[in-house]
Amino acid sequence: MQNQVFFNRDISWLSFNERVLQEAENPIVPLLERIKFLSIYSSNLDEFYRVRMPAILALQKINKEALNQSVYLQCAEIINKQQNLFGAILLNDILPSLQKLGYHFLYNEPIPATLIDRTTHYFFTQVAGMLQPVLLETIANFFPENNQLYMAVVLKDNTENEKIFLVNIPSKEVNRFFVVEEGAVKYILFLEDIIQNNLQHLFPDNEIKGSYNIKITRDAVLNLTDEYDEELAEKIEKQLAKRDFGFATRFLYEPSIPLRHLQNIIEIFNLHKASIVEGGKYHNLKDLSSFPINNKAISYPDSTALQNKLDSVSLFQFITLNDVIVHAPYQSYDTILRFFNEACIDNSVEEIYTTLYRVASDSKIVQALISAARNGKKVTVLVELKARFDEANNILWAKRMKANGVKIIYSNNALKVHAKVALVKRKHTTQPYIGLLATGNLNESTARFYTDHILFTAYQPLLAELQTLFDFLSKKNKLFPATETSFKHLLVAQFNLQQRFTQLIDKEIEHAKNGLPASIILKMNNLEEELMILKLYEASCAGVKIQLLIRGICRLVPGIPKQSENISIKRIVDRYLEHGRIFMFFNNGEEEIFMGSADWMNRNIYRRIEVCFPIYDINIKKQIKHIIDLQLKDNVQAVQINATLENEKIKTESEAIRSQDAIYDYLKTIES
Repeated sequence: MQNQVFFNRDISWLSFNERVLQEAENPIVPLLERIKFLSIYSSNLDEFYRVRMPAILALQKINKEALNQSVYLQCAEIINKQQNLFGAILLNDILPSLQKLGYHFLYNEPIPATLIDRTTHYFFTQVAGMLQPVLLETIANFFPENNQLYMAVVLKDNTENEKIFLVNIPSKEVNRFFVVEEGAVKYILFLEDIIQNNLQHLFPDNEIKGSYNIKITRDAVLNLTDEYDEELAEKIEKQLAKRDFGFATRFLYEPSIPLRHLQNIIEIFNLHKASIVEGGKYHNLKDLSSFPINNKAISYPDSTALQNKLDSVSLFQFITLNDVIVHAPYQSYDTILRFFNEACIDNSVEEIYTTLYRVASDSKIVQALISAARNGKKVTVLVELKARFDEANNILWAKRMKANGVKIIYSNNALKVHAKVALVKRKHTTQPYIGLLATGNLNESTARFYTDHILFTAYQPLLAELQTLFDFLSKKNKLFPATETSFKHLLVAQFNLQQRFTQLIDKEIEHAKNGLPASIILKMNNLEEELMILKLYEASCAGVKIQLLIRGICRLVPGIPKQSENISIKRIVDRYLEHGRIFMFFNNGEEEIFMGSADWMNRNIYRRIEVCFPIYDINIKKQIKHIIDLQLKDNVQAVQINATLENEKIKTESEAIRSQDAIYDYLKTIES
């Protein structure tokens, strides 16, 4: 293989999704969790078609060069291979394993005669009122929704003419799966199979010649003009209403549909430019996330989050004495909730500032912010309206907060605010600021299955910079010139983040050239930005040892002589989604460690406000180093990414280390 400078972004992304699929295949993973990994794979692939495929198709249209054509064809080939593996895992492994346990998942099977009465009763009582058949000939007022399941039903009337109706599968309103017990067996049925079995009740005067499941996936990229505040919120709401009717990127159809009917649907809905993909009978298998089995014997064992033992001591008082860190989900998220709850009722608290990117649907954090405002405190919240697929929820919460006296700032259209930070300002104290800086969203729901790190500190110089940032963001400027504000502690995208990281790498290069030990360890979700990758190549060529933990997209090609021979890359996929960003520079023994919200991607570095922060506390540094060391030693759930972008199993004769289990055990030994 010819040496590459960069992996292709989209092919790298598909490599990550292949790693997810490997967990669905992994026999050491409990059966229900393997089904969930199939769901994650399916959900990821849908997002790929909604978000990335439009970009690939646009590039192909703009630039007709063979390279772009090749990327499209490579992606299609990889997806086809993965889909075949998906089907093999489900049909040859998951279904037989379920059957051995007394669960019969009816997958592409007729409904047994003994279940017909009960499924028909379910159809009439729970489903029929949700169905809205539409004749394709009268399609002018109908547009299939994005990623919505439909059934194309071919009918023949008494004149022998064929006509096609589209029937919606109401999986958002009715559970996708129906469970029926028959003796010792629990049957699990798809909603669409129940509908298909009762089509004669929906079309009593016609002969049903066939029925075929289809799905259209559309472009999910929002096209917004540069507007602000309420105007921007209204604009996004309008775009959300339109988004499900955007450019079609994929048309999935059941293989048995006759070609003439397939072409008819393609013509009517103008799907010629979409990827026309022959799928299985069932689509939207991301719904496997709600698979209706609750059996602890085939799930991950319960894991109790470790509690910080603050007892009756005020969290704020504790933070003024020592920095505190929470490693979610191993340690309880209660400490984060307590931070906002104490701010809500503490009489010394005058002001609260925070950013919100993805908000829990029943957010206790937002409830505390509302209570704080109603308790007379000045509360300022920067809400990111452009958090993809969470825009509607964020708008609802923003409106509710504003109605209760919270000052809401919307980031401008040109720039996302992706930082995860909060600041409390108190009166009558020598330490007026208490701060929270995190690697993940302030969201107690996702905190249960995302690994993140949340730092609490009262270090005033650093928090004064955070106050400066909030003040600056409140101005709602279109541009963020680095010359206006100087940050010495914080690394802030648009100001100094890229420059600081470049300086830290340069320092390691200098150490290596002087014959001193030099190393860099970076953990991120994605590594894409070319200038930073080239800087890592430069460091590798100078002799700096570089170890990368990259969960998702990685465009850096490791192990290439005279380019990246000193760089290794590992990817960890396990029970929890690895989400924390950690940056470690050896600095000739005086290590500098940063954490934060920023991946090294174009969007994070050039088009967002991101905040990375230093770790100064010696004990917390030790914790971070130990956690990273365990992840680098993982030889069970980690794979090595090689120079051909394969997820290569780690061959070792040493003790088996599963880092997520080892981290939990380690944190149990630490005094909280």
